[in-house]
Amino acid sequence: MQILATQLDKHLSQGLKPLYVLVGGEPLAQRECLDALRAAARKQGYEERTSSTVERNFNWQQIEAYGQSISLFASLRLLEIHIPNGKPGVDGGKALQALASKPIPDTTVVIILPKLEREAKNSAWFNALEQHAMVIANDEVSAANLPKWIAARLAEQGQQASQQTLDFLANQVEGNLLAANQEVQKLGLLYPRGELTDEAVREAVLNVSRFDAFQLGEAVLLGDAARTARILQGLQDEGENPVAVMSPLMWVLRPLVRVKQAEMRNENIQTAMTNARIFGDKQALTKRALARLSLRQLEAALQKLADIDKTAKGVMLGDAWLEISRLCFGLAKVRGR
Repeated sequence: MQILATQLDKHLSQGLKPLYVLVGGEPLAQRECLDALRAAARKQGYEERTSSTVERNFNWQQIEAYGQSISLFASLRLLEIHIPNGKPGVDGGKALQALASKPIPDTTVVIILPKLEREAKNSAWFNALEQHAMVIANDEVSAANLPKWIAARLAEQGQQASQQTLDFLANQVEGNLLAANQEVQKLGLLYPRGELTDEAVREAVLNVSRFDAFQLGEAVLLGDAARTARILQGLQDEGENPVAVMSPLMWVLRPLVRVKQAEMRNENIQTAMTNARIFGDKQALTKRALARLSLRQLEAALQKLADIDKTAKGVMLGDAWLEISRLCFGLAKVRGR
């Protein structure tokens, strides 16, 4: 069965299923779906959560071992399997088919996938997941539907805005749902429930801090190490939360990986950028980054961001700001080949 991310809350009220698959390239929808599943699990008595990220040389036997083990502290368990590149490999494909056909007792498994290529969608392992799992599509919101999406988010916090203001907000965030959600939340903090005036919204949106994470992403893609260092220092000085910095970086790097993959397959780069929703001036920025950075470097950067996210949330030990600085400065220093 397949449902949209917006339908998840209604489904979860009926109890958790043994197997979920989150698939799609929209990071905000994916994060909110995962948060909703975790919250429902806690509410329904799940006391243990395990998270694994599939990377090169990942040992799929540990998933089989997990299924055979018995928890000493919890009767219900939540297992998350993140596959950032959407390619589990031969062993992973077999393991996923096994999970689909034979659920792990007292365990809900959540498999997190990006937007899949045609080959992956037609694979035996994904067909098995579609047949046996609850598949949740984290689809991107089209430019035409973004004002409606923003209106719905405003309504959730008791606010309304004119169509002109909704169009203005949609244009400002350029299709980035993470940025759109941040603007909506900011309006909820600044203004009371009710109708928002055009002037109030413009003032709030245009009154931004000196540094922001989107500027950081641009500096990294440009290969401007000096500006990258200044923005990083500025964000830290302004007390920015590392998690708030990582989300825009993820949004910048994910479409770049998709375009780089298309380039490696000798596909049309212009078409690939359009499919990845990279428009206008950002296309020139993307081409410059493609000339400097390899697919391996970009995929490693995404994996590193996932690890930093765990550090920022206290799941892993380390200094999140230090790791962000190392990653961004390292990418910015890479010279063209």
